[in-house]
Amino acid sequence: MDYTKAPKIELHLHLDCSLSYEVVQQIKPSVTLQQYKESFIAPAKCTDLADYIKRAIKGFELMQTKEQLRLVTLDLFKQLKADNVLYAEIRFAPLQHTLQGLTATEVVQTVNQATEEGIKKYNVEAGIILCTLRHYSEQQSMETVQLVNRFKGTHIVGFDIAADEAGFPVTNHIRAFQFANANKIPCTAHAGEAKGAESVWETLKNFHPSRIGHGVRSAEDTALLKFLKSNNIHLEVCPTSNVQTNVFNRIEDHTADKIYNSGVSMSINTDARTISNVTLAHEYKLMERIFHWDKVHFKKCNLEAIDHSFATQLVKEKIRKQIEAAY
Repeated sequence: MDYTKAPKIELHLHLDCSLSYEVVQQIKPSVTLQQYKESFIAPAKCTDLADYIKRAIKGFELMQTKEQLRLVTLDLFKQLKADNVLYAEIRFAPLQHTLQGLTATEVVQTVNQATEEGIKKYNVEAGIILCTLRHYSEQQSMETVQLVNRFKGTHIVGFDIAADEAGFPVTNHIRAFQFANANKIPCTAHAGEAKGAESVWETLKNFHPSRIGHGVRSAEDTALLKFLKSNNIHLEVCPTSNVQTNVFNRIEDHTADKIYNSGVSMSINTDARTISNVTLAHEYKLMERIFHWDKVHFKKCNLEAIDHSFATQLVKEKIRKQIEAAY
């Protein structure tokens, strides 16, 4: 199957980690291709997640004005279209974009408007997930989740916690997730990436998300896999990224195939199109080559993805039909 042309769904995608060279040039023409490769793209092997995340700084530094935010958002839509993504959930932390005077509300408003523009221009359906970060204070987490609440009914569809799980505990963020759950805000949470299965348990127990970002180390605990399956928790798996952040030594060691075979709901995602220098078509080809995945696997993952997406029922039904027809 030609995975470049195959329709796909992406649930785990960071806006500030996916700037093409084209958009970087538009915003800051002095950046050479060599500099772009060195500072925006991570090496095939980073020491760990913290090292990998450093590359994101270059991205959000160029996303501090309304026009920059708009350009980067539309640039990502263009990439999604080229990758034949039918529906994407794009995530970012709005508080990182207030360094030059924009308020967090203005940041969210701008990305929401640019998303509306991108949907119309590229015919790609999308939702935006707002992230708090592990190193944030309780107040910053509350501010972020309240933004999701304020923008209900727009393209802002959910709440997430990202960044270095190994370095920072869950404590500061419990209140924000309680608020999200009380206000029926759909949640996902990064876990089981920089730390083992215990991090996933802790996240599930304290935050009660319906999805886990990565969650690949859940495979280390059979009881956890059973729990995920029986509670219909979806894992957003990002193969190349996990090898880069040294969760796995090489792609052959990745747990994606084991998770799939355990019956846990999961999807394949890029995580960071620029930092990992991948497309979804690339990730599919990788799964095909290493684990002998075929059409059946990808159809199931895409249907699971749309079912667990934070899209409206109307969008879900439309996309589901397209996936059924294509595979």
